[in-house]
Amino acid sequence: MKKLLLIASILALPLAPGTGRAEPDLSAPDALAAAGEGKLRLIDIRTPQEWRQTGVAPGAGRVDFYRGPEVLLSSVLQMVGGDKNAPIALICRTGNRTTTAQKFLQAQGFTRVYNVREGMAGSAAGPGWLKRNLPVESCAQC
Repeated sequence: MKKLLLIASILALPLAPGTGRAEPDLSAPDALAAAGEGKLRLIDIRTPQEWRQTGVAPGAGRVDFYRGPEVLLSSVLQMVGGDKNAPIALICRTGNRTTTAQKFLQAQGFTRVYNVREGMAGSAAGPGWLKRNLPVESCAQC
């Protein structure tokens, strides 16, 4: 129930004009390649339990979506050095949290927020990071 209330609180925040639809999207392989080339910052917004279960993408920043909108915003700002124009890609388990977070961050003035909609586990958008056998780093201390 607590998780549903947090999602509802993020969705209830006012959106900036033109941010009703979250976009653009990236496939998991494209996100891996862009992050590896230093073209964007990949941010995993799953929970610490999920990070421990599957590992995380190499070099990905981590922030637990369920800690709330203020924590999400301040954590992402810290990861990009306060630059709201820095390209970032969000990943979660199946793309639901990232869609919500993408809209929220766009409403807060971030201009280059990509969504890895297939997530780690896969969704209608694609097979997912894990099924594609993309690399992960252990996160035993998460």
